[in-house]
Amino acid sequence: MRVVIQRVKHAQVSIGGQEHSHIDQGLLVLLGITHDDTPSDAEWLVQKILKMRIFDDEAGVMNRSVLDVNGAVMVVSQFTLMAATQKGNRPSYIRAARPEQAIPLYEYFIENLNQSLQTPAATGEFGADMQVSLLNDGPVTIIMDTHNKE
Repeated sequence: MRVVIQRVKHAQVSIGGQEHSHIDQGLLVLLGITHDDTPSDAEWLVQKILKMRIFDDEAGVMNRSVLDVNGAVMVVSQFTLMAATQKGNRPSYIRAARPEQAIPLYEYFIENLNQSLQTPAATGEFGADMQVSLLNDGPVTIIMDTHNKE
C-alpha cells in the first residue's frame, strides 16, 4: 500500500458536481493498493498514520497526532499512486490491484481506521471520477509505502 498523507485545514470530495464528503482540520489520505498488499499492511499503515506527530503543539512544534488534535480523516482511493513510470511517457498501472482485490482491502483499511477515530473517516467512492479539493496546512505532505518501511 502506498499513501500520500496531507495535513489539511479542510478537504472535500465531489462526484458528478455534488459534494460527496468533506472534513475540516485533519488528514487527507490518498490510498493506492497493489496486488500483493495484505490486511497486515493496512493495519501497520493505519497505526502509523494515526500516531504520526505532524500537528503543531502550543510551541509550534509538530508534536501532536491527528488523534491528539481530534482531527478528521478522509480516505480517497487512488490507483494512480501505483503508476510505473520507468519506460516511456505513458504510466503503466499494472501494479495496481484489480477492484475485486482492492475494494475489500480499501474497506478493511477504513474499518481499521474507524476503530480508533471518534468520528468515522470521510471517504471518496472507489472507482468513481472524483474531484478532490483541499487546503494543505503547512504544507505538510508525507508519502509512505508498506513495501518500503522507512
